[in-house]
Amino acid sequence: MNKPPSKTDKKTDKNPATEEIIPGERLQKVMANAGLGSRRGLDKEIDAGHVSVNGKVAILGAKVNLRDKITYHENDWEVAAQSAPERTLIYNKPLGEITSRSDPQGRPTVFERLPKLENARWIAVGRLDINTTGLMLLTTDGELAHKMMHPSSKIDREYACRIHGEVSDEVMQTLRDGVELDDGPARFSDIQRAGHSGENYWFHVVIMEGRNREVRRLWASQGLEVSRLKRVRYGPVFLPSKLKRGMFTDITLRDHNLLREEVKLTARAHSINLKPIGTHSQAAKAKWQKKPGKKKTQPRAQRRFVSRRFK
Repeated sequence: MNKPPSKTDKKTDKNPATEEIIPGERLQKVMANAGLGSRRGLDKEIDAGHVSVNGKVAILGAKVNLRDKITYHENDWEVAAQSAPERTLIYNKPLGEITSRSDPQGRPTVFERLPKLENARWIAVGRLDINTTGLMLLTTDGELAHKMMHPSSKIDREYACRIHGEVSDEVMQTLRDGVELDDGPARFSDIQRAGHSGENYWFHVVIMEGRNREVRRLWASQGLEVSRLKRVRYGPVFLPSKLKRGMFTDITLRDHNLLREEVKLTARAHSINLKPIGTHSQAAKAKWQKKPGKKKTQPRAQRRFVSRRFK
């Protein structure tokens, strides 16, 4: 996961995770899932030579893969990925945005920059205050978001901090050992110097929880003020160096599943489906959409249905 996708978008609903390598599936299964008939009926159509794949007559038992072209009754389809039910983004939060969905003061929110979704909603995996920048994970996978934020999962977060004034080794050790804050004990599980410029000193710190303004409060307990704060890592996910502020990038299905495995959840999978190519003629459509005529039947006496109790 250290090598995030190179392509970024500002606002799109395309999901690059669907570019993952997906195992092929049997031709009749894919066609049946697309509503082109029953598997048994499509077996007969394939056996009769009415279906071709990439310009060649298909045979029974053939498998199709992404971007294969299927022709059936003069209509064409492309084999495409059917998105998994969840999607996860890496977002580089700029200064001045809040992580609430709306704000009475009219301040911009991170959700305004994200792609619109149908029948789903973005969930922020952890929050960043208005003055903190950097990595945010946003997902439609509520199960993943809950597990990653829960303290029992022990997912660490790494921040780059700029501190005004010198910091002694004794202060650094105190912050490693832990201090008492208003809401209980807190500590940096790791703290490392990362250079300085004039009176400003940079540090990389790691915490195991996501309490409100915890990093700033830890430094404040030692009489030190954080002048800049940026999250650079959340668990195994690093902020991509090429991802500009205010931009996002999708993570792949493989990386999404790595996150799920990190918190002991089962992996998700993609399947494939058919996407129509061009305009399908009504005459050709009628051949595979034709339904058997209804037989005329004599009126039946009304029956009273009683719900069956399950044992």
